[in-house]
Amino acid sequence: MPSTPTDPRIAPLVEFLARVPTLRGHISSGVQEGGLWWVKFGIDIEHPMAWRVVQELGHILNYVSIEEPLPSVFKPVSPPVYLNGGPKEYLSWIIEPTHTSFTPALCKEWLEGRLPKPVDNLSSWELEDDDADEP
Repeated sequence: MPSTPTDPRIAPLVEFLARVPTLRGHISSGVQEGGLWWVKFGIDIEHPMAWRVVQELGHILNYVSIEEPLPSVFKPVSPPVYLNGGPKEYLSWIIEPTHTSFTPALCKEWLEGRLPKPVDNLSSWELEDDDADEP
């Protein structure tokens, strides 16, 4: 089945996310009736920085401000485990807005402004205390 072309409103966000370390495979996206959009991707959960990426995306998109949270959700999604298999192959992550005012361009702006820079450089994702986590 050929992949559907990315909506031009979402393409810049998809291109940015493709640069984030640990994201794997095809990044799918779409726009629903009413203007709400979504972006779905996999994360290489065996990569040493996988949970750092999840933590950063979760913080920005779900919890950047208690008083004024972004109208967005970052969450895991999966088909039934008993029909398919485990998280290595079947766990995906989705970003979706809760209001049409949160556009893909605005989402990209928030991520660009808060994710480590340069986003595609693994060393920029490391923290000084990363070695402290080692036994």
